Amino acid sequence: MQETCHRCGGELPVGSGESPFCPHCGAPQLFLSIENQSVETGGEPASGTGTVVGEPSPPPPPLPRQVEWKTAIRCAAFVAGVGCVLALGSVRISLLSTLSLMWFMSASLITLGIYQKRIPTAWMDVGVGARIGAVVGICLALGLGIVMAGAGLVARFAMHRMETFDTEMAARTQEAIRNSATPVPSEMLGFLASPEFRAGMMLAGFAFLSAVLLILSTLGGAFAGLLRTRRSGTA
Repeated sequence: MQETCHRCGGELPVGSGESPFCPHCGAPQLFLSIENQSVETGGEPASGTGTVVGEPSPPPPPLPRQVEWKTAIRCAAFVAGVGCVLALGSVRISLLSTLSLMWFMSASLITLGIYQKRIPTAWMDVGVGARIGAVVGICLALGLGIVMAGAGLVARFAMHRMETFDTEMAARTQEAIRNSATPVPSEMLGFLASPEFRAGMMLAGFAFLSAVLLILSTLGGAFAGLLRTRRSGTA
């Protein structure tokens, strides 16, 4: 059957190897039906799908948050506050020293227990426990810093009870100077006995204590998260 061009009506040659264009006007003779195209091949979708060609696809839904930080920070602050109260009370009542130490050692476990009690469906694993434990360590360090600074100010300027502390610090400094392998220059002796040096030593000790609290709280939180992983996964 002889085919004709859709544009000029001229006869098209029949046979293989011929050009897909009309030899008379050059119009293309190959067509692709738009209705048979699919979205995967780059064609227009069928009518009624509600998607317009060229319009970007909607973004995927956001991933669920693994940690509800608002609740976690509140739980960590509460546990740290109780620990600081116990630490402050242990200065007056020696029996509270053991309880305060146990509370600080198990602060991450207690925080994760309160956190999961408030949010029973919260995701829990080693990573989540370690992150919440790190927050607990930061809250403990900040709370202890505030309590120690406030107690020191009250004891020195209001109650005038820091003479014993100053005497002990001076005695330890003198002992360290005597046991030093190298002689201490004379210009350094006045600095070692100054209040600035004592303040620096206290800050260094507090920084070391804060680092220890942060490490222990992070490890404790990771361990608590490991213990609670199975229960949270089956919830």
